[in-house]
Amino acid sequence: MKPDLKTMTRKQLEKLSADIDTALARVSKKEMKLALAAAEKAAKAHGFTLAEVLPGGRSEQRSKSKTAETPNKPGIPRFANPDDKTQTWTGKGRRPNWFIAAMQSGKSPDDLVI
Repeated sequence: MKPDLKTMTRKQLEKLSADIDTALARVSKKEMKLALAAAEKAAKAHGFTLAEVLPGGRSEQRSKSKTAETPNKPGIPRFANPDDKTQTWTGKGRRPNWFIAAMQSGKSPDDLVI
């Protein structure tokens, strides 16, 4: 049964889209398993395991993530609150309230440099 897209409501179209995405993910996962099995079979036919053929091994590739390679490092504080030296700011991101208040009271950023 072919749905008539021209007569469907927005809600019906969104549900159809979600159903399509779910079906595509399921089929993709199934095809990935088949491809992996075929690759393992081909490697075995040549006397290797898939881990030996792939650079870094299959298990290592799956466990690596981009965040594991480049962890976020905390920024180095460049400015400190003159009233409370434990409050610092790197100079990146949103300006803290104490920094804004110091600027409004006539101080310059150079006055707050650590």
